[in-house]
Amino acid sequence: MDRRQFTFGALAMPALSLAGPAAAADTVRMRDLYNKDLSFSDYAEAHAGERIAVAGFMAPPLKAEATFFVLTKRPLAVCPFCESEAEWPDDILAIYTKRAIVVVPFNVRIVTRGMLELGTFRDPETGFLSRVRLADASYDRA
Repeated sequence: MDRRQFTFGALAMPALSLAGPAAAADTVRMRDLYNKDLSFSDYAEAHAGERIAVAGFMAPPLKAEATFFVLTKRPLAVCPFCESEAEWPDDILAIYTKRAIVVVPFNVRIVTRGMLELGTFRDPETGFLSRVRLADASYDRA
């Protein structure tokens, strides 16, 4: 490595450190998906069928080798399983992946990216009910 490469690399480091916050700015808050009456927000309606990013915490999965998990606004040690569509809280989001999930500790913040789907869906395998979810999703530690 010569002096020019070192100088260029040193100058690029501050710009690289800004990539994290810029990516965080692109994430959607769960509350932005709903109106106060729990109907879907204008943002959710406008972005249905598009890939979005949402940050939160992975609740413990319902079963081993699951291909979905629940993303929560706050760390939860137990999975928030809902009984009916009417009881669906506005601070959780169902996340469906292509592969079996690798569990992340419930208190580690993650960012999920996937296709926003709206409307009632009951998972045929587990019976888990969701009103809003990310499909074909991926996730990383925040």
